[in-house]
Amino acid sequence: MTLKKIDGATFARMVLAGAHHLSNNADKIDSLNVFPVPDGDTGTNMNLSITSGANEVKNVLNESVTVVANAFAKGLLMGARGNSGVILSQLFRGFAKGMEGKEQLDIDGFVTALDSGVKTAYKAVMKPVEGTILTVAKDTAAEAAKLAETETDLESFLEKVIQASKQSLKRTPELLPVLKEVGVVDSGGQGLVVIYEGFLAGLKGEELPAGVSDTMDLEDLVHAEHHKQAQDFMNTDDIEFGYCTEFMVRFEEDKLKDHPYDEAAFREELSQHGDSLLVVSDDEIVKVHIHAEYPGDVFNLGQRFGSFISLKAENMREQHSNIIGKEKNKKKQAFGIVTVAMGDGITELFKSLGATVVIQGGQTMNPSTQDLADAIEQTNAENVIILPNNKNIVMAAEQAASLSEINVAVVPSKTIPQGMAALLAYNPDTSLDDNKEQMEVSIKAVKTGQVTYAVRDTQIDGLTIQNGHYMGLADGKIKTTDPKQIEVVKALLAEMIEEDEDEIVTILRGEESTEKEEKEIITFIEEQYPDIEVEVHHGNQPIYSYIFSIE
Repeated sequence: MTLKKIDGATFARMVLAGAHHLSNNADKIDSLNVFPVPDGDTGTNMNLSITSGANEVKNVLNESVTVVANAFAKGLLMGARGNSGVILSQLFRGFAKGMEGKEQLDIDGFVTALDSGVKTAYKAVMKPVEGTILTVAKDTAAEAAKLAETETDLESFLEKVIQASKQSLKRTPELLPVLKEVGVVDSGGQGLVVIYEGFLAGLKGEELPAGVSDTMDLEDLVHAEHHKQAQDFMNTDDIEFGYCTEFMVRFEEDKLKDHPYDEAAFREELSQHGDSLLVVSDDEIVKVHIHAEYPGDVFNLGQRFGSFISLKAENMREQHSNIIGKEKNKKKQAFGIVTVAMGDGITELFKSLGATVVIQGGQTMNPSTQDLADAIEQTNAENVIILPNNKNIVMAAEQAASLSEINVAVVPSKTIPQGMAALLAYNPDTSLDDNKEQMEVSIKAVKTGQVTYAVRDTQIDGLTIQNGHYMGLADGKIKTTDPKQIEVVKALLAEMIEEDEDEIVTILRGEESTEKEEKEIITFIEEQYPDIEVEVHHGNQPIYSYIFSIE
C-alpha cells in the first residue's frame, strides 16, 4: 500500500523516534569529535537539544503536522546547546517554516521543508564550513528534490533520502581535511543521519525505546526571578496585586478573526490589571506573566486569541506569610556581564573581575539558549555583555541575545583567558558598543594554553597521540604530546612564550594538578624566562589540568 501523506500524530511519532535514536547513539557521536580531548560533546549537545524539542512535541501529539513541527522547533530553539545544537535548532526551525499551514505532509511538502531548513541554517552561520552537518543537510535536501520527481511512496522516499544523507556523511572527510587526517566523519553530520534514521523507524511504526526522558522539560520562558515579589521588609497587606498569574495561549485562526492579536496593544491592555508584566509571543504562542488582583479577568483577555496550553495563579500574600528572607527589590543597573566558567575557582575569579552572573558550563556541559536567556534576565541590567569563553557556546549566546528584549552584546571569547582579558577591558563609563569593541580587541592580545589527556589513539597535525597520554594545546591547536604531564607543560610553554613580547603568564590549576608540579612549572618559567611575571590561581576546572594565559 502506497503511503502518500502523514498526519501530525505520525510526524510526532517520527520526531520522538529520532530523539530516541540520537539519545542511544550520543556517546558514539561524541567519540567522532576530531580532537581526542575528553570534552567531546557533539552528541551530548545534540541529544540535550533534541530532547527539549521532543518534550514540547509530547504536548501536541494529536495536532496537525504544522503544530507538531513548530513545537519541535520551539523546544529545540530554547534547549539548543553548543554549535551543533544551535545549527540543529535552525535546521528544524526552517523545516517548520517550510511546512507552515499544512495539516498533513506529503513528499513535496517534505522536500520544501528540508530545503527551507537548509536555507535557514546556512543564514544562521556566519562562515559556513563544508564537510559538516550543514553539508549533510544540504546534500540530503538536494537529493530529496530529485527523488520527489519519481517517488510516490513516502516510506520508500525517506529510505532513499537517508541513503543520500549517509553518502554525504561519507564524503565529509574529503571536504574537511582535518576529518580525513584523523580518519572520521563529521560528528554533527552523523548526528543528523541518526535523527533521520529515527524518523524512518517512527514512520514505519517500528518498536521504540521506553520513552523520551522527562528530566529535560523546557523551562518556563519567564525566569523565577520574576516571581520574587514578596519581600521580607514588606507587610503582607502592602502587596497590591496578590496573585502571580501565568498563562500560555496557542493562537487559533477563528478567534483571531474576531480579535486580531497585537503584542504591543495586548501588553498595554494587560498593564491596566497589574504589574511585573511580561509578554512573550511568536506566530503560534503567547506567554504572559503578570501580578494581578483578579486572575480571572486576565485569563479572559488571553482566551480571546486561542486556547490555553497552561495557566496558573499563585497567592503571593499566602506565600509572603510563610516565606522569610526573600531577595529584595533591586534597582535596574546600567550594565550586566554574563560569563561561562568551569570550576569553582574560575567562577570566583570571574566574579572578582566584575562578572554579574557566572554560568557553570563549557566543555562537557554547554549551557543552552534558555540558560543564557535566563542569565540575561538575572543581571537585572539595561545592557548585557555575554562572554561565552568557549567556541562551542558562541552561537547559543548569539541566539539568546537575539531573543532578548534588552540590549545584549556577545563578545566572542573562546577561552577562559580570553574571557578574563575581556573583563579587564570592561569600562562601565562607556557605551555597550564601545565596550564590545574594546573587549574584542583585548581577547586578540591573549594566548591560551591548555593541558589535558587523550581519550583515544589518533594522528593529527603530524603528531601521533596515544590514549592516556597528555597533550598541550596552543589556542586550540595540539602542539605537543608526552606520557609525562610536566614534559607537555614545559614544551607547550616553550612553544608559546615569546620573551621579547610577553610579560605575564597566568596559571589556572585544574582538579588534577599538584603543588609539586606547580612549583616545578614556576621554577621552569623563572629560569628560562626571568623577565616574565607569573601568577597562579586555583581554578579547580575539570578536564584541563592547567590553563595558561600568556600576554
